[in-house]
Amino acid sequence: MGDCFFCKMAKGEIPTNTVYEDGDVRVILDINPVNPGHCLVIPKTHAANIYEIKPDVLSKAMAVAQETALKVKKATGCDGINILQNNEEAAGQTVFHFHIHVMPRYKGDKAFNYKTITMTDDEFKEIKNKIKMSGVYEI
Repeated sequence: MGDCFFCKMAKGEIPTNTVYEDGDVRVILDINPVNPGHCLVIPKTHAANIYEIKPDVLSKAMAVAQETALKVKKATGCDGINILQNNEEAAGQTVFHFHIHVMPRYKGDKAFNYKTITMTDDEFKEIKNKIKMSGVYEI
């Protein structure tokens, strides 16, 4: 997509703080980090989200995210790492080019907190069955 900001960053058309690049992905420092060392793994081919990305590109991006997590942990001494990938506005996606956040975390940093819900056994069974009946896995 010619007007996609992340496509332009991934291809080097816009300056970034790049920490890794190969023919398929670019890893950059996020300009709005939750902590120092927060990186984005950005595929060079455009896909808006997890629903559209080709499996081989997804596999490569996740492998690079794993390697990036190891390097960020070593470089920052953080207490943990979040690997985060948002899909659609309701899930927090603001840039519609698939990317993976590699976020260093520290005990008590309060970068974000999730609220959990309580479900009955029947509710678990109902949603489990809906997911299982929604189609076959094509892996």
